[in-house]
Amino acid sequence: MQTPAIGFIYPDHAAEDDFPRAAELLGADLRVAHIYGTDLHAVPELLDLGSPEKLRHGAELLAEHRPSAVVWACTSGSFVYGPEGAREQVRGLGEAAGVPASSTSFAFVNAARALGISSVAVCASYPDDVSGLFVDFLGAEGIRVLSMSAADIDTAAEVGTLTDEQVLKLAAANDHPDAEALLIPDTAMHTVSVLPELEATLGKPVLTANQVTIWEGIRIAGYSPGAEPISDALGKLFSERLIHAGH
Repeated sequence: MQTPAIGFIYPDHAAEDDFPRAAELLGADLRVAHIYGTDLHAVPELLDLGSPEKLRHGAELLAEHRPSAVVWACTSGSFVYGPEGAREQVRGLGEAAGVPASSTSFAFVNAARALGISSVAVCASYPDDVSGLFVDFLGAEGIRVLSMSAADIDTAAEVGTLTDEQVLKLAAANDHPDAEALLIPDTAMHTVSVLPELEATLGKPVLTANQVTIWEGIRIAGYSPGAEPISDALGKLFSERLIHAGH
């Protein structure tokens, strides 16, 4: 039986190689289409990046792969719209693609719920004002943020140059002892290769943007319960049959 293709709309270029890496680990068919805009972590630019027109174009680029689901693989370009605006963004994307749709912001919420997590620490690469909007988004969805750090990196391209060692140091320095999980919310950051080490270092689940985005795509893609691909190499989120827990 052929596995369903899952489509991801990824902004510009930074850490998109996390997707083929995860596809190999999972044996899944993950297809990435790129849309373009300025990669500044600033509210006006992010609102433009996640506009209906750009996402519609991304859906058109993915159509040839006949995906079973499509995910907007950008955290800041979704939560910047606020919870209701982000829901409308996903609704429009689903309408354009003709299949179930979601975004990385909702992927974080659904992944936390699947793991039974309600209090988190946030280790963001964005400037402080953008990071605060993610905290507000999580709070509106019932997830309590115990601490938030903002690395104040201006562009996605710069985030994409962070090494595994730098990502590990950033995470370790910005956890909170009472948080049930650490959230790292930028799809421009390479994290797939370091997930086991991140969780071993912190001793708790770590949810990263590309990880939860891929998980969310699989969750909504129509796999039969129990047939979803899993891999211990992608953290606790992928080590158990939790894919449908977010429904």
